[in-house]
Amino acid sequence: TGEWRGGPPISIWRAEQEQGRGSWCGVVVVVVARRMLEVCCCSGVLGGSPPSSRTAGVSSPGLSPSRPSKRRIGRARVQPRAPPPCDERRAAEDVIHALRSADGPAEALERFRSAARKPRVAHTTASCNYMLELMRGHGRVGDMAEVFDVMQRQIVKANVGTFAAIFGGLGVEGGLRSAPVALPVMKEAGIVLNAYTYNGLVYFLVKSGFDREALEVYRVMMVDGVVPSVRTYSVLMVAFGKRRDVETVLWLLREMEAHGVKPNVYSYTICIRVLGQAKRFDEAYRILAKMENEGCKPDVITHTVLIQVLCDAGRISDAKDVFWKMKKSDQKPDRVTYITLLDKFGDNGDSQSVMEIWNAMKADGYNDNVVAYTAVIDALCQVGRVFEALEMFDEMKQKGIVPEQYSYNSLISGFLKADRFGDALELFKHMDIHGPKPNGYTHVLFINYYGKSGESIKAIQRYELMKSKGIVPDVVAGNAVLFGLAKSGRLGMAKRVFHELKAMGVSPDTITYTMMIKCCSKASKFDEAVKIFYDMIENNCVPDVLAVNSLIDTLYKAGRGDEAWRIFYQLKEMNLEPTDGTYNTLLAGLGREGKVKEVMHLLEEMYHSNYPPNLITYNTILDCLCKNGAVNDALDMLYSMTTKGCIPDLSSYNTVIYGLVKEERYNEAFSIFCQMKKVLIPDYATLCTILPSFVKIGLMKEALHIIKDYFLQPGSKTDRSSCHSLMEGILKKAGIEKSIEFAEIIASSGITLDDFFLCPLIKHLCKQKKALEAHELVKKFKSFGVSLKTGLYNSLICGLVDENLIDIAEGLFAEMKELGCGPDEFTYNLLLDAMGKSMRIEEMLKVQEEMHRKGYESTYVTYNTIISGLVKSRRLEQAIDLYYNLMSQGFSPTPCTYGPLLDGLLKAGRIEDAENLFNEMLEYGCKANCTIYNILLNGHRIAGNTEKVCHLFQDMVDQGINPDIKSYTIIID
Repeated sequence: TGEWRGGPPISIWRAEQEQGRGSWCGVVVVVVARRMLEVCCCSGVLGGSPPSSRTAGVSSPGLSPSRPSKRRIGRARVQPRAPPPCDERRAAEDVIHALRSADGPAEALERFRSAARKPRVAHTTASCNYMLELMRGHGRVGDMAEVFDVMQRQIVKANVGTFAAIFGGLGVEGGLRSAPVALPVMKEAGIVLNAYTYNGLVYFLVKSGFDREALEVYRVMMVDGVVPSVRTYSVLMVAFGKRRDVETVLWLLREMEAHGVKPNVYSYTICIRVLGQAKRFDEAYRILAKMENEGCKPDVITHTVLIQVLCDAGRISDAKDVFWKMKKSDQKPDRVTYITLLDKFGDNGDSQSVMEIWNAMKADGYNDNVVAYTAVIDALCQVGRVFEALEMFDEMKQKGIVPEQYSYNSLISGFLKADRFGDALELFKHMDIHGPKPNGYTHVLFINYYGKSGESIKAIQRYELMKSKGIVPDVVAGNAVLFGLAKSGRLGMAKRVFHELKAMGVSPDTITYTMMIKCCSKASKFDEAVKIFYDMIENNCVPDVLAVNSLIDTLYKAGRGDEAWRIFYQLKEMNLEPTDGTYNTLLAGLGREGKVKEVMHLLEEMYHSNYPPNLITYNTILDCLCKNGAVNDALDMLYSMTTKGCIPDLSSYNTVIYGLVKEERYNEAFSIFCQMKKVLIPDYATLCTILPSFVKIGLMKEALHIIKDYFLQPGSKTDRSSCHSLMEGILKKAGIEKSIEFAEIIASSGITLDDFFLCPLIKHLCKQKKALEAHELVKKFKSFGVSLKTGLYNSLICGLVDENLIDIAEGLFAEMKELGCGPDEFTYNLLLDAMGKSMRIEEMLKVQEEMHRKGYESTYVTYNTIISGLVKSRRLEQAIDLYYNLMSQGFSPTPCTYGPLLDGLLKAGRIEDAENLFNEMLEYGCKANCTIYNILLNGHRIAGNTEKVCHLFQDMVDQGINPDIKSYTIIID
């Protein structure tokens, strides 16, 4: 990745993409000559080794799991360095032995000097570090300077221990991170770094995650007149690129040029990636043009990086343009370019482009192995074409290409995304039996599926199954299970998983902490959410803007807006730029606080940021304006949205209509509704917003027009549940009379002949003890041709039975059977209750027999109703016999079973039998409720057992059962 001192540029190859998207830039260094590696390691340029690829982690918020190793694209391996010859090793060991056996630091130093003068004896890092530690222990700073000077002159590689010993000897605390503080102290002590050591120190700092400190050391280098190598610049650029710190990366590029260090392909490629991630594409293209002007020809990696960032930004057509230009140039796409395109087009749901790239890939001969097939299988699954992916999977096997774990995982992922859980599970079982064995990622797919489906318990069960198979969870698995737990607010389980990960040595990443913050928020543990955020910073896990947004949202929901704003103002300190999500969260919070002026000020700030207002922004502000009496401003904004390049959606219109209705500006609301209809189809929310108020003020004609249009449009929600909810909203707002009038207009106009709008009205009247009025209303609607369903009959029969209008209830029951509207289990239970209340026991038992003939089994409700009817009919013994007969058959009694029996025994003066039955009830694990205690209290009151009444009352309170009015009335009596 850099131009090596004293030799030609090194070869650049692709790395296998580990855990998903691969290393940060997708490249690793392959040293073409071992001697080059030895020279550079000794010089401290790399601190001993090329950088290893780093994973990109898990993408968020929907929490798609990172993909495991899925590519083996011409992987080039660095050959391990051959061990030093035996005589050299022996000589090095002899030096250390001689130093350790010296009698004091002075003799050790003399032996060190002697060894340094011998041509056949070479000091090593170990011998130098030993001397530094020895001199440090005896406070001999000057001798430490001499040892360090020998290290640099003989090009002995320094390591972290070297700097730790020097810093400690100079009294500088804080370890490697304190390097910027230590450097001037070192200079005063005569310990001066040369170029190689400076470069190595920068590398060590970046490798340890101390990027800011590394940049400070770079500045000290420049003050000392030491020019960093191109590799050092690259290391710093990668570090700040990972932080998305675009300005620092571009500043480093300018610094390189200003100090005569010529940027190479890798340096420019880093800049292109960072600019692309920041959506500054014009600047990225300028960098590309600059490369060509400077004679630094962009290579296939540069083009592939540009394609990747364009795809990530959704600029698919631009990415395709880059690809086809590559095809025509001498920088031909390679296997990685093709696979990158397949990945990205798959992620963007562009199935046509997936097949275009696959055909071009076949034409170039890159479809001959498992990696190529797996790539297209994965891409097809991403766009939902799972059956074509399965055909490709079978084709691969027919060609004798053995599928690997990722091939299976791609198919399983596709099946789960298509909600074909059974097919995914079958594939998993096939892997488990025939191989390759499911890996951690396979389990993560199922964990993620359960989490997104709201089945957090199954997600944790799958997580435990994975561990039982000997698969140690990584941070990806932990994040997947935490996602499900956060969604359901199971904070206890989430904490257990979180602490378990840390105990296993797995370092939580930004997503882990973000999930924990969300989980705390869901569980209303706001202080814990704040603590987790600051723990995240203390543990050197750099927060991303999603974590900050989550915390801001959490604090605002907790009513702690001031703290939310403090976090917002800290974004600059964290080198994070607010996103549209940040602004929208703050706008929503300000809106809830009714701070309209502050909302408009923040909107103005957005206009001048890198994230101009989007549709969510405008809808959030419209909601704030309409709820805080600024409907005119909302109207102005609605009309101006289009001119600002943002087309209003249904939510925009519905919000403004709500505001107008709230202010009783009904004509304007209807006008906006008519305008909306020209470009959008009204949805269910529109009806729920506008109809209740229109019905209330008697605008029946307009209301009928709205609902008629809605019912005629395809895909509208006209099911029973939706219509019930709509009418309940109208009923609540307009009252029963206006609601009945509106329902009659709907029925008489023939818009719908279902009883959907009638049911809520019948339930309301019956609840108000107006069952006869409800019965007459049903007759009227039948005359309109409305078809009555079982649910409506049940509601009406229930109301009639409650008012002891048994004959009418029985007539409706007979009518149901005549019209073919079959009674269900609930209907039969209602009729049994009616018969029991009227003490017509023989008829009640016949109804039960009929119920059984119709295929309905008696439930505990049925038996409880019969027992109650028997007791009311003074057939107590028959009721008790039925109870014990049922218990012998495994019946599970409820308080409603025991209530009538206890009441009958107490009224019959059988106090002891009642006591025994009550104790039996408790033994069966049936917990007494307030009704049971009231029955016992009243029975003992009638019997004159005052002490027993007081004892039962106290027992009731002790059991946590709140006495009601009847309880207090009995105790007072």
